[in-house]
Formats: sequence, C-alpha cells, structure tokens
Amino acid sequence: QIRFVKSALWYHGYGRPELYRLPSDGSAGSRELLLAFSWLLHRLSLLEQLLARNRVKTGDETSVCMCEDDLPNSQKGTNEIAPAYGPEDRVDVRYLQWLNGRLRFQWQSLHAQHQEQCKLLHKIHLFTSGSHMDQTLGHFSVTETDLIRQPENYKQLVQLLESETMQLEAFLEWKQLEPVYWQWMETVLDNMAEEGNMCESQDAHVEKSGLPKVTSWCPWADSLTGQINRLSRDLMTLRDQLHELVTHRKVAWCEKVKTREEELQKEWFSATARKIQESVELKLLDLASLCDPKKNKMHGSCRLVFRSKHPASKTGFGRSVSKEPVSALSATEVIRELQMREASLERELKQLQEECRRRLDKIAEGLDGVICISP
Repeated sequence: QIRFVKSALWYHGYGRPELYRLPSDGSAGSRELLLAFSWLLHRLSLLEQLLARNRVKTGDETSVCMCEDDLPNSQKGTNEIAPAYGPEDRVDVRYLQWLNGRLRFQWQSLHAQHQEQCKLLHKIHLFTSGSHMDQTLGHFSVTETDLIRQPENYKQLVQLLESETMQLEAFLEWKQLEPVYWQWMETVLDNMAEEGNMCESQDAHVEKSGLPKVTSWCPWADSLTGQINRLSRDLMTLRDQLHELVTHRKVAWCEKVKTREEELQKEWFSATARKIQESVELKLLDLASLCDPKKNKMHGSCRLVFRSKHPASKTGFGRSVSKEPVSALSATEVIRELQMREASLERELKQLQEECRRRLDKIAEGLDGVICISP
C-alpha cells in the first residue's frame, strides 16, 4: 500500500522528495502524507471528482471528450523522484507480454459489451418515445423504465438521492471552512521550513567545528596557502587554453560541416526536405483543428437523447433537460471527430514505425555474422 501511494503520487507529479524517502514500514511520515493530501486537494480537485463519481445518474449518460490527450505538465521532469524499487520488484518480460494480451482481450470484451449496451439503450429509447413529460427528451431512461416496471425500487433511489444530498451539504460546508484549512497548511509548511533550516545550521556548525583552525603559529599554513594560490593560477591558465582550443575546434568543425553540406547530393536533400515539409503540414493541420474557434469542444458526462423527427429533439447529446435551447452535440459530430483523431494517430504511428525500422537497420549493420530479415 505504501509503495502504491508513492507511485500514484509520483504519477500525478508530486515533486517533494521527502515523501519518497520515507520508510516502507509506515513508521513515520504522517505530516508528509498530510502535505501530499493537501496537494491532491488543490491540484486534482479531488473532492469535485469524488462528487462527480458518486453522483446518482437518473438519465442515460455517456462520456464525451473532444480534447487532445496530451500528458499533463506535472509529469514532466519527475523521473528524478521516482520511487526506487529493489531487485525483487523486477518483472519478467514474458509476464508483461501475457498481461498485455490479457488487457487486449479484456478491452475487446468491454467493447463488445458496450456495443450490446448501446443496442439495448436504443430499444428502450425507441419504444418509450413520446412517453416522457419533458418534450426535450421525449423518452424514458433505463432508471425511469425500471421504476415504472418495479415501483418498489423507488425507496432505494430515494436513499441514494438523500446520501448525495448529504455529500453536497458537506461539500458546501467544506467550501466555507476551506480558507481556514489552507491557513493551517501554511503554518505547517512554515514549521517544516524552520525545522529544515535548523537542521542545516546544525550540520554546518558540526562541520565547521570539526575543521582544524589555521592559526599563525601553524608552520605549514603559509606554504599551504602559497601552493593553493599557485594551483589557482595554473587552473585559470589551463581554463583559458581550453577555451581557445574549443573555439578553434568549433570553427574547424563548422567549416567541415559546411563543406559536407555542399557535397551532399541535391536529390537526397530535396527528399529530406519534402519529408520534413509533409510532417510540418500534418502538424499544422492538427494545430488548425485544435485552434478552430468554431469547433465545440466538449468534455465530461452528457445525457443521451434519442434523435427523432420531433423538431425539439434533433440533438444527439444534451447537457440539460429543459425546454429551452441547450448546447448539444450530435453523434455524427463525435464520430467525425474520432475519425479525424484516428487518422492523426495512424499517421503518427507510421512515422514512429519508420523511425524504429531505420534504427534497427543501423543496429543490424553493426552486427557481424547476423542476418536480419524485416517482417
């Protein structure tokens, strides 16, 4: 559990090294855990995510994401604080391959179940079309259909709604007292900083007290000082010589590179330039699609609304259930967006495969007595 907590915090970008130096038996580190928990509250909006996950869903919803899957900036530069694992934590590559195959099989099973769920949802929405009081929807959801078939289940739904209401009330109370909590956390940080400074000053005092004091009566003090001064002058002279040598070598290499560029064949240069131009054009297309102000970027959970011939229900996804016009997104737009992203990922995959093939060819050239056949 302790290693899992450390790994999860490192994955989310928590950069305090004192946490990863804690013992593995859990004997210390309560204050470090408090700081990490506060960081999660502030950075990941932990409470909001928990409320969204525990929300009672009375309607049929689906998750829609039209954003780019970029890695968060918090994950950059966290390799230095990665939790250290011992030799007993090493895993065989064959076991990883087996896990990968199992994961792919589970993914295919999940995809098949999701397709079956979509078919059943379509049947429910189609058969109950025109039965709902809200004309924006016009059909019942799975929960509403189940309540109609089994009215005794409404007690359980009411209990869930009451529990959600209590959580929302607790969250509102927390938002009122949140400034007090963060003031307390500031005092905790200040105390830890003071303790760290005291430890550093004590260490420095111990180091200074352990050093021999150079006094005037030491017979070797003057000679040692003269040797240090001569060594310093020699180092300065050597640094200047190295700087001149590096400058001369750099100029010589620039001239060789310039000569080599002139000797390159024009066909190879034009082919390389064409590949670079194609790559830049693909990136520009992706950037233009991202920066398009007309595109309706949506992210999160949206309620499924069956598209029918009724003029008030022509949208595929809706964020509210009122009779007023709402911001909606049709299923065709989502499919078109996913197809564009699929094409972009396929282009990037082909580029990476080509780069890997070139690297393998270079490695194979250095192997004597080995014949490599491309798949």
